[in-house]
Amino acid sequence: MSRLINNLITQGYLKSDALIDAFNRIGREEFVPEEFVSEADTNIPLPIGYGQTISQPLTVAMMLELLDLRPGQKVLDIGSGSGWTSALMAEVVGDEGSVVAVERIPELYDFGKKNIDKFGFVSLKRVKCVLGDGSQGYAKDAPYDRILVSASLEEIPDTYKEQLTIGGKMVMPIYNSLAYVEKRGKDDFYVERFAGFIFVPLIENSPATT
Repeated sequence: MSRLINNLITQGYLKSDALIDAFNRIGREEFVPEEFVSEADTNIPLPIGYGQTISQPLTVAMMLELLDLRPGQKVLDIGSGSGWTSALMAEVVGDEGSVVAVERIPELYDFGKKNIDKFGFVSLKRVKCVLGDGSQGYAKDAPYDRILVSASLEEIPDTYKEQLTIGGKMVMPIYNSLAYVEKRGKDDFYVERFAGFIFVPLIENSPATT
């Protein structure tokens, strides 16, 4: 176990056995440009090109713990970037689960897909990589048990709410806070916010395509 992962456990950000196992197996160094591999085990965001970053491990740990992922679930990952969160979630949901990873920047889509498949997840069809704008979710494969968004929004889109199953959960940045959303009924949403986070904004581009 790396010092970074041990620190995240000690500080209470990594708690569940499944997620700890995923962090141990899905190394962050596989998802950063070559010049940043030596810094992958540090608790800081790192550039991945095109004005985007791979998030701080502490933030990723907190977001995924809030999602409360379970084996067999279908997950939507908006702004999948270099693919780390998609691969971590694919590891947790297992063979019976699936992740739809949406990325709008073609170069990052290619980079992320290649990284994710270092673990065989694309080849095994556990992760479906989609090139396009995720600002309205991805209706083609909805509904989802979990939705993760890794770029900042001004408000929770209605389309995300519609694409979430009843009992499902979402985690996303709203301005400089993390929003945890739980769908308790068709029009019944519980929302809790955690302050102190900074993300790049989610930018609308073109409709998502496979």
